[in-house]
Amino acid sequence: MAAGDQLEIVAHLLLAAALGALMGLERELRGMPAGVRTIALVTMGAALFTEISGLIGGGEDRIAAGIVTGIGFLGAGVIFREGYTVKGITTAATIWSAAAVGMAVGRELYLVAVLGALIVFALLESRPLVRAADNLLRQRARLLIDLDHDESSEQGDRGRGEDGR
Repeated sequence: MAAGDQLEIVAHLLLAAALGALMGLERELRGMPAGVRTIALVTMGAALFTEISGLIGGGEDRIAAGIVTGIGFLGAGVIFREGYTVKGITTAATIWSAAAVGMAVGRELYLVAVLGALIVFALLESRPLVRAADNLLRQRARLLIDLDHDESSEQGDRGRGEDGR
């Protein structure tokens, strides 16, 4: 294989690693177990496997299935149960998505890869917005319950005389 073709593959790997680093940044900033390095390596590795499968020919679908299976095991490793809660699901989903972005780079679907990585990043960054909306809804629900409770108390008090009977 010519050096120019190999440098093109290296450029693909750098793009995949950069997109993975972007996706891993949110996980890293939140102190999650898989951050910039892990997600960048997953994305780059998936791109490399996809590139190589195109070069050796005949087994692209098997390589893709192998990537998905391997990433499933890697993702399962970051999920754990703590009491009644399960932790690591979002990190596992990020790893899975990172592999898909890497595969898109490996198949030279650059627009899909870049937009996919941006969508993953936006979804990961939406957490504070979702929490704020959840808190607002909970406050409004408490307010409605309190108002309803106050109205029923007032109706009960109206039926009684001043002595409470």
